[in-house]
Amino acid sequence: MKQPNNVFLIGPMGAGKSAVGRQLARMLNKSFLDSDEEIEARTGVDIPFIFEKEGEDGFRRREAKVIDDLTSMDGVVLATGGGAIIDAASRSNLGARGFVVYLRTSVDQQLKRTSRGRQRPLLEQEDPRAVLEGLLATREPMYLEVADLTIDTDGRRVKAVAEDILESIN
Repeated sequence: MKQPNNVFLIGPMGAGKSAVGRQLARMLNKSFLDSDEEIEARTGVDIPFIFEKEGEDGFRRREAKVIDDLTSMDGVVLATGGGAIIDAASRSNLGARGFVVYLRTSVDQQLKRTSRGRQRPLLEQEDPRAVLEGLLATREPMYLEVADLTIDTDGRRVKAVAEDILESIN
C-alpha cells in the first residue's frame, strides 16, 4: 500500500469530505484544503454564481485546474468537490499524487446532509433525490476506479471516520 504524504477525499456531496478532512488534517498535523473553497477564493465569487455565469462546463474547467494545483502540493489533506473525478486528468492526478479515500454515503444520507448549509447548484431541481441517484450512478465507478480506500460514512461521526482512515494509512 502506498505511504501517503497527501490524502485526498473524494465522494458525493454530503459524504462529509470537508468535515472529515478537517479532522484528519488535525490528526495528521497536515494542512487542510478544500477544492471548492479554493475555487471561490480564486474567483472571488461563490460556486452557484460560477454555475450561473459559466455553466457546469466552465466550473469543471476551473475545478480541474485547482485539482491539478492542489494535488501538486506536499503534506496536505484535500477535500474535493463531488464531481472532481469527472475529469480524467483530475482522476489521474489524484491517484498518482496521494492516497485517495472514497467516502461513500447513501442517497438518503446525502439528502439529509445537503438540505442544510451551502447552496448546491446541481440540486436546485424539482426532484433532488433523482438528481443524487443519477449522479451516484454516473460517478461511483469513477470514485471506485481512483480510490485506495473506501469508507462508508452513513450515520457515523466525523471523528470515527477520520480514525478509520488514519488506521488504514499508518
